[in-house]
Amino acid sequence: MKGPNYKIVSIYSFFPFQENLIFDLKNKLLKIENENDLSGLLIFASEGINGTICADKNVIDNVINLLSKYTDNRNLNMKVNFSKEKVFKKLKIKIKKEIVTMGVPEINPSQDNGIYIDSAEWNKLIKNQNTIVIDTRNHYEVSVGTFQNSINPNTRNFSEFPNWVDDHLETHIENKESTNIAMFCTGGIRCEKATSLLKKKGYKNIYHLQGGILQYLDDVPKEKNLFEGECYVFDKRVALDQELEKGSYSICHACGMPVSIQDQERKEYRKGIQCHFCIDQFSDDDRKRFEERQKQIDKLKVENHKIYKD
Repeated sequence: MKGPNYKIVSIYSFFPFQENLIFDLKNKLLKIENENDLSGLLIFASEGINGTICADKNVIDNVINLLSKYTDNRNLNMKVNFSKEKVFKKLKIKIKKEIVTMGVPEINPSQDNGIYIDSAEWNKLIKNQNTIVIDTRNHYEVSVGTFQNSINPNTRNFSEFPNWVDDHLETHIENKESTNIAMFCTGGIRCEKATSLLKKKGYKNIYHLQGGILQYLDDVPKEKNLFEGECYVFDKRVALDQELEKGSYSICHACGMPVSIQDQERKEYRKGIQCHFCIDQFSDDDRKRFEERQKQIDKLKVENHKIYKD
């Protein structure tokens, strides 16, 4: 039986990235895309690199070697997975002010952040009664799966996290000197930046899960696993299960929210048109447009299936 065809690598690194090198790397990657089946989403900024790429193993290895040269061989914080299908349509490269948007320019994660905790030590830390555990992801990601007894800031995006810290964090901390603050996210980038923010605000005993949920699921046996549910990912797979295989969630193409199998059985759900999250968000004209789009998608799938069979 033929194995997976595509290698998927999530990657991030905080380092000073000069503008001329950013554009030079972008052009080289687009050239690779034109010559190979490379897809994904990469974000470049003066603070580093963040993103996910998908391609044949040899292509991915060449891209990683190229990225390593531009980061002066710094740690690229990589998570590797495989898929039988492409998880992105094409390669998108975005140049932004931040590789993950928090909106606090005075922090510098490449110089000051919390203590890395690997998967082997994570369970011990979060079981400690003097530890609070914070999920730094967005609310819809948390709804798909999270660690036991973790705090959900209920943010819509990461740029809301600093306000949550200012307004709510102290209510969860009994003793600022002795309380451990353990944070996590999908692959490690958001919780790393969050630790830099908390250190800037004077908090102590700050930890973050190295490699994020994805690395934890890869490292920790199921019988010792404290993560509950599935892990949301920003690609066609939507969510990964405990074995890092495509999970049970799909996306509502009207509002972009993840919907479970149970959500799809609700009376509000109409594939490609609406779900219970967005039933009051769109007009009848919007829904007619969504319905027509879904018909075109379904028609294309049938045509592609016929071509494949022939």
